[in-house]
Amino acid sequence: MKKRKKRKRGSKKIPNLTTKIISILRKNATKSFNYKQIAARLEVNDANSRNQIIKELAALASKDKLIQVERGKFQLNQQVDYYQGKLDLTAKGDGYVVVEELEEDIYVPKNNINRAFNGDIVEVYVYKHRRNRNNEGEITQVLTRNKTQFVGQLHLNDNFGFVTVNGNKMYTDIFIPKNHINQAKDKEIVVVEFVKWKEKSDSPEGKIIEVLGEAGTHETEMQSILAENGLPHDFPPEVEEFANKLDTSIQASEIKKRRDMRDTLTFTIDPKDAKDFDDALSFKTLENGNVEVGIHIADVSHYVTPGSILDNEAYERATSIYLVDRVVPMLPEVLSNNACSLRPHEEKYTFSAVFELDNNAQVKNQWFGRTVTYSDARFAYEEAQQIIETNAGFIPKEISIQDKEYTVDPKIVEAVIKLNNLAQQMRKKRMAVGAISFDKVEVKFHLDEANEPVGVYFKTAKEANKLIEEFMLLANKKVAEFIGKQEPEKTFVYRCHDDPDDEKLASLQTIIAQFGYKLNLKDRKSTSQSLNKLLTDVQGTKEQNLVDTLAVRSMSKAYYSTKNIGHYGLAFDYYSHFTSPIRRYPDVMVHRLLQTYLEGGASANQENYEENCKHCSEAENFATNAERDSIKYMQVKFMKDHENQAFLGVISGVTEWGIYVEVEENKCEGMVRLKDIPEDHFDFVREEYAVIGRATKKAYRLGDEVYVNVKNADLAKRHLDFNLLGSKEDVL
Repeated sequence: MKKRKKRKRGSKKIPNLTTKIISILRKNATKSFNYKQIAARLEVNDANSRNQIIKELAALASKDKLIQVERGKFQLNQQVDYYQGKLDLTAKGDGYVVVEELEEDIYVPKNNINRAFNGDIVEVYVYKHRRNRNNEGEITQVLTRNKTQFVGQLHLNDNFGFVTVNGNKMYTDIFIPKNHINQAKDKEIVVVEFVKWKEKSDSPEGKIIEVLGEAGTHETEMQSILAENGLPHDFPPEVEEFANKLDTSIQASEIKKRRDMRDTLTFTIDPKDAKDFDDALSFKTLENGNVEVGIHIADVSHYVTPGSILDNEAYERATSIYLVDRVVPMLPEVLSNNACSLRPHEEKYTFSAVFELDNNAQVKNQWFGRTVTYSDARFAYEEAQQIIETNAGFIPKEISIQDKEYTVDPKIVEAVIKLNNLAQQMRKKRMAVGAISFDKVEVKFHLDEANEPVGVYFKTAKEANKLIEEFMLLANKKVAEFIGKQEPEKTFVYRCHDDPDDEKLASLQTIIAQFGYKLNLKDRKSTSQSLNKLLTDVQGTKEQNLVDTLAVRSMSKAYYSTKNIGHYGLAFDYYSHFTSPIRRYPDVMVHRLLQTYLEGGASANQENYEENCKHCSEAENFATNAERDSIKYMQVKFMKDHENQAFLGVISGVTEWGIYVEVEENKCEGMVRLKDIPEDHFDFVREEYAVIGRATKKAYRLGDEVYVNVKNADLAKRHLDFNLLGSKEDVL
């Protein structure tokens, strides 16, 4: 099924041209510009681009958005208060238009939304009398639909149907004419394509393009999660066929072009259930007492060549998606699990970052380039952790991925112990200069053969995980530094992370004060150090998951860009993603650019790569949402099977309509509606983060421990309603 429009590679259409022209003219409101001056500002000089600018200037003038002050010279029409921006709808049906050049978002009441959907790029008219404070406006036209495919439940009548769309930001159902029902049955979950919305119609019109299945079934819900986020599932047959025909054998002619590191001790450390291994470490002690550590990454770019249908598909996906019960890979299995997977006792083409490190974990020399490697062994994190903790090579059967006890080669034991020592030093140095340690607890599920959740467990990072993390961070950092510090400047793909928002930090400070914690927000370093102290102090407490979550939310969102600003969370001035090209397209771009520059190639087109970065960041957000939705679905499913059980939880949120409670033993969150608390009439007291009973003065505050049981578990909405049984003290 087609999910999102594919970008036409090689297209010379200037992206977002209208927005760019208006932005230039708005920033120079007293000046007039001709097409040549606009072209110069946009850094384009070909005839095709100039013609696009000429046509767009004429079109904007015909709409009175520009004034032609003299022949061929244009100025912004200051009398017209129109802006373009992205619509962010609320659950209540009103919304805000986010405009890049305005500090304040434009509020749009629900009666002025005018058939726009959440995320659409819209034109909005701002009422003049509201210009200076609390901008308010009306949407005048939808410029670009954020999405045209929606997931929902079909309700059939004799001659037509309606689809009620999943999610709380869709304020209308979609009308389906009889000839567009596509054999779907009443109450089935479907994917509907938006067709049109006539001006005088109450509802938009659509057509059903896929039937996902019966509501409430596991497979239907998983497919719904993917479809809601515009994510793919199966590869098109032609892409599978193309991948299967690739020559994945190791050729002597290709080895000659690479650094041969097959004789260097090399091994992988991954989760025990991993199917693809995209990174390996090599280790060698040098004559001067230093060590050579190689970070070897699957050379995906050797097989995925620019412009091929395989490359187009990988770009569209941009990332692998990890749902609770499955992985939706970025690359077909022949690559992700075979040719590009650094499996034990197999030779592979790799792209490597090789470092000489002294005993203080200082980098003395570095080398980047294409290699061929041979993995001597594969370990699970639990096995590597056993080596670290015992300083020996005996692996008991209980944790062995070989299903038997065995003894590791002493050379590998020596390597793991030394690498762990170096990793600990690197981590200590990162923390000292302001890196933040987010070791957030991951919720995982034990699933039976039917993918039903039979238990919940938590995944925590130990020394073996952090060993791998530090060397991956080292490679990512040094690759980015190597290119980022070159003169003249070269186009590159950076992983950027801005400083946290002051308002969000202040809000976090207020909330954690309820638990007796505080932050030092004096300066950048003090903030990061006090955040680390907070994250350490809450470990093992009832409020850990809540505080960890709030701390993450106070951070800016990481993204990809050609415009480097550094990475706040890691305290790196330069950072990129080099180490996971099997599952992330930005890493593929980084490999290509790095190889081009190692061969002395010219700097790549920045605008094209910036567009690619934006696409990858958006795809990552969609994948993250899907992964979060699948966890929420499985949590609701798990709780549905325990409806009569009392659970101890912590109040994780307080609102005017209810309190949110997170169950301590499995991190499932649900809501207790205030109207459902029988002991009194409760009012929300914002400044106290509490609800307080009118008669009894009984208070339930953020962070309080309470007992709850399940009132309703709605799998379709992925929502839990709880009954409040009372505070911990009352029940015990």
